[in-house]
Amino acid sequence: MHLTGSVLVSPSESVPDVYVQDGRFTFRRPPGRPSRTLEGWVLPGLVDAHCHVGLDRRGRVPDALAEQQALQDRDAGTLLIRDAGVVNDTRWIQDRADLPRLVRAGRHVARTRRYFRDYAVEVEPADLAGAVAEQARRGDGWVKIVGDWIDRSVGDLAPAFPPAALKDAVDAAHAEGARVTAHCFAAETLDGMLDAGIDCIEHATGMLPRHIPRFVEQGVAIVPTLINIDTFPAIADGAAGKYPDYAAHMRRLWGGREAMVRRAHDAGIAVYAGTDAGSVITHGRLPDEVAALAAAGLGPVAALDAACWSARTWLGFPGIEEGASADAVVCAGDPRLDTGALAALRAVVLRGEVVRESFEE
Repeated sequence: MHLTGSVLVSPSESVPDVYVQDGRFTFRRPPGRPSRTLEGWVLPGLVDAHCHVGLDRRGRVPDALAEQQALQDRDAGTLLIRDAGVVNDTRWIQDRADLPRLVRAGRHVARTRRYFRDYAVEVEPADLAGAVAEQARRGDGWVKIVGDWIDRSVGDLAPAFPPAALKDAVDAAHAEGARVTAHCFAAETLDGMLDAGIDCIEHATGMLPRHIPRFVEQGVAIVPTLINIDTFPAIADGAAGKYPDYAAHMRRLWGGREAMVRRAHDAGIAVYAGTDAGSVITHGRLPDEVAALAAAGLGPVAALDAACWSARTWLGFPGIEEGASADAVVCAGDPRLDTGALAALRAVVLRGEVVRESFEE
């Protein structure tokens, strides 16, 4: 296969051609005539850094539905997924050559009765470290803690675990060779997570200017999931009658979402694109998340990088390199100028095979 046009090996560097032989990229033209040629703006397969293949509002879904979810993501150009917690064992997805690559994180670990029902392993603080270590062993180098949720006894968001328990849990995961991420909405939750040595924060809506130096110093990344944060006003509307403080808090967090992302990016904090698909967000919406990041202040190039080259490096996967697996998307327009080009893919190539092709311009 011959991929030609503008092959983006980085956000700022392109070459005119790359070839696919035996499922892998090569910049050396193989002998003979290519079996097919795809032309356009070629970039590495996209990355959804917060996705739940195998989960929906009810919790666990049948494997047939999980397959449909993975195909939706794949056909939108997402060829690498960092799972952010599911109930069931999804290792079978990793055995399917036609489905995206999947980096699993085991189940969520949450405080008892402080998260969606039937989603998480629910524990009290004394058992947090053990539960996190177990999920770290079950995953592929990641484990996720639910850092905060509504505390109905106070009527607002509140941290789920005390700082000492978090520190023990993060240490336990690191001892297993896993990185730790955490669901965090509120500002108060971030202090304990940073003290614990967390590696990544999901959502990060409560990040304040005072947190930013510590994020930078400790190299903590964020995955804002902006299209999921856009559900906050509806959540607030549903909760306002019984929990007015919580509703007001959620509205404030939603209102500050773009400024938070812009401050983080401007300070040099690594920002990655994640949709949170599988709970309330449908699959296949990574282009929408990239567009939201661009609009929040990253601009199109940095927003694209958050779902492409940098994200692949962060998760330990190559881009378009000699000998790398041929995972790529072909756009009709330059996505560095307009992220809307991601919604007009000419082709999706996974492991050297064309798995989706469009003849529309």
